[in-house]
Amino acid sequence: MTSSRAPERTGSPASARASAPPLAVRRWVPAALLTVPVLFLAAFFVLPVSRIVALGLAPDGQLELGVLGRVVTDPAVRRVAWFTLWQAAASTLLTLVIGLPGAYVLSRMDFPGRNALRALVTVPFVLPTVVVGSAFLALLGPRSPVNDLLVALFGDGAPTLDLRRTVTAILVAHVFFNYAVVVRTVGGLWAHLDPRIEDAARVLGASRWRVFREITLPLLRPAIASTATIVFLFTFTSFGVVLILGGATRATIEVEIHRATTQLLDLPLASALALLQLAAVVAALAVYGRLQRTAATHRLVGATVGVRRPRTRGERAFLGANLAVIAGLLVAPLLVLVERSFVTPTGYGLANWRTLVGTQPDTLLAVAPWEAVRNSIGFGIAATVVALLVGGLAATAATLRDDRVSGLVDRALMLPLGTSAVTIGFGFLIALNRPPLDLRGSPLLVPLAQALIAVPFVVRTLVPVLRSIDQRLREAAATLGARPLRVWREVDLPIVGRAVLVAAGFSFAIAVGEFGASVFVVRAQLPTMPVAIFRLLGRPGVANFGQAMALSTLLMLVTASAILLIDRLRVGQVGRF
Repeated sequence: MTSSRAPERTGSPASARASAPPLAVRRWVPAALLTVPVLFLAAFFVLPVSRIVALGLAPDGQLELGVLGRVVTDPAVRRVAWFTLWQAAASTLLTLVIGLPGAYVLSRMDFPGRNALRALVTVPFVLPTVVVGSAFLALLGPRSPVNDLLVALFGDGAPTLDLRRTVTAILVAHVFFNYAVVVRTVGGLWAHLDPRIEDAARVLGASRWRVFREITLPLLRPAIASTATIVFLFTFTSFGVVLILGGATRATIEVEIHRATTQLLDLPLASALALLQLAAVVAALAVYGRLQRTAATHRLVGATVGVRRPRTRGERAFLGANLAVIAGLLVAPLLVLVERSFVTPTGYGLANWRTLVGTQPDTLLAVAPWEAVRNSIGFGIAATVVALLVGGLAATAATLRDDRVSGLVDRALMLPLGTSAVTIGFGFLIALNRPPLDLRGSPLLVPLAQALIAVPFVVRTLVPVLRSIDQRLREAAATLGARPLRVWREVDLPIVGRAVLVAAGFSFAIAVGEFGASVFVVRAQLPTMPVAIFRLLGRPGVANFGQAMALSTLLMLVTASAILLIDRLRVGQVGRF
């Protein structure tokens, strides 16, 4: 009886459907998931950018390509393009060299204040570049604390350190901004690697360097490639840092686009430079596509499993060296901002902070300063929801079906990172002014512009983790009769939940601190904190500058608190595995 029933159960229609899902379903699901990301990209990136470029190259309705030839053959433009390229490559390499050890320390080493430090290192990434540029001018200029220390040590004859208007200042500032990208993206995956694999190699006699080179590095390669691409795109399109720290002798393509748009009023030149920048970004993404490899399948563990206290003298020295780097590279500029927030025309005091919490409207901001804080938080939450929806669907589709279409959408979603914020901001105003997308003057433009920048971070954070999930887990669930949605909910989501929270934290931080596109689309009655800071910095006077520094300090506190909360947040079993 028993032997006759077994074949009958195995050959049942339900079993056949579970073990071999129809091919049509497998093809339909990724295509459906990509619908929202494609529509989002088309409506809020392709349309605005194409309209502003078309307006510049065809102002009278007829295409004029002469400006393209002038841009390509102009020696001055070639010098700007070369400087843009090599400083971005150098900044990316330097960020990885300094950031990877930090990613290991913050993902694998346990020490007091670790969670707070993880939140702190993300703060520089969301600060407006105009604020950070001012802080670095004070930190690297002739009146910096470093020079005060040199005078205290060596007397009045001590050498004066002045790195203003130098490439060194630009590179250091780029590392300051992008250090968090390495820590959060690479460290997010590193925290989930099973440490027993490395321990087994060490027991067999492999050195630490060999274990890292032959075991850890191949597993981290997708996350490192993703991080390098993001950092390169950010530094390639660097604007505020180069404008403030580079001076008139150094400019990136982004700076030239801004100058052509706002000073020369030469929209054709700006459009041609935007196309040149976009072509370089597409080339960089093509190289990234060749370097990116599907992550090797390996067992993932909980984020706390691999965390250990430093045991040996070498480990403690390694931890101390990285903490010193974080203190000197990240904390020192932030402390400069905090110190300046208490500077008033009559000395140190709380006058700047009292102005922020006042209820009287500011004549320049048109609202009370505290309302800018409320606006930023509200816009940030909305942008985070949009970014998680669009980026989550794109990342899931890319891992369910790793074909050319999914890869193309994956890389296309990164294009906004390499596109001029000036182009996107003006494009929003020009293109989104007629039905069915008549959003000109709508507050929705702000979170949409912020989400456009945040989506690539969601995709880059989720894809390496999703691709690391053992496919046999999904196949086992399907064999037991689970439909694709249930497989995703009960297999993928508990594993990738932690990465979703990391992506949410990054999205919110990016949205709260986004400035480049927001400054063009934000309404006068709804300023965000970065826009308010920029407006305050544009007014002369010690009091206005102090208020800008106080608002910058508040922006740091909001960002750090949000990321620290998300690091601790759990929803049921999501994030625990």
